[in-house]
Amino acid sequence: MGETWNKKERQKKKDKEKKDKAEKMRERKENPGKTGLDDMMAYVDENGNISATPPDPKKRKEIKLEDIEIGVPEYVHSEEDQFRTGKITFFNHEKGFGFIKDLVSQESIFVHINNLPGPVNENDKVIFEVEKGPRGLSAVNVKMGE
Repeated sequence: MGETWNKKERQKKKDKEKKDKAEKMRERKENPGKTGLDDMMAYVDENGNISATPPDPKKRKEIKLEDIEIGVPEYVHSEEDQFRTGKITFFNHEKGFGFIKDLVSQESIFVHINNLPGPVNENDKVIFEVEKGPRGLSAVNVKMGE
């Protein structure tokens, strides 16, 4: 039995790869100066970009070891962060949820009826705290505003 078409194609591909490899090796031997270590070097400049030239030692910044923080820095609550003011833009009494628009950041924050002090209407001003919920920010400790 003779070789199948698939075997012939694989053999042709192997022979071509060997030939290409031998050709590349011959080119490297003929032009040895082209691919030296200096051509392969890459440097990182003071801005973090990759460059072909070495960085200027005059622009080098010294960093103190104690200034390096590993991990997430501890979050410190401030009084301004705790309470926000807003206006109820939408509230569905049947389903028991709505949205408060923060007057400072103009973002829409979800509010559930369990976090409200009593019955509310649209356009009521409220003071509230924000908590990260499973689907985004949620208003908690809602109080009626002035």
